[in-house]
Amino acid sequence: MEITVTEQLSRTVVVAPKERLDAFSAPQMRERLEALLAEGVTQFVIDLSQTPFLDSAGMAVLVSLLKRARQAGGDVKLVKPASEAVQRILLLTRFDKVFDMLDSVPAN
Repeated sequence: MEITVTEQLSRTVVVAPKERLDAFSAPQMRERLEALLAEGVTQFVIDLSQTPFLDSAGMAVLVSLLKRARQAGGDVKLVKPASEAVQRILLLTRFDKVFDMLDSVPAN
């Protein structure tokens, strides 16, 4: 009898922007996420619980990350923001339907 056992290790990285994720900070965030992707990370949790503001540039970074992670067999989950402004933008753009939304960062 032939039996194949494959152990799959998946590294999940939690990224928690604590300042505005906008046109000024988005390039830095994109650069950091691309470095993680280049290291082989494909599972991401973006913790928006302490992010006070999110604009279209920040949202573009999240969409790009989702696309690239899924192409590599991974995924991106978002932790629900505490900020009402960020909650509102996620609802209006239906990001809450595109991304899996978590109430908090998963425990290790």
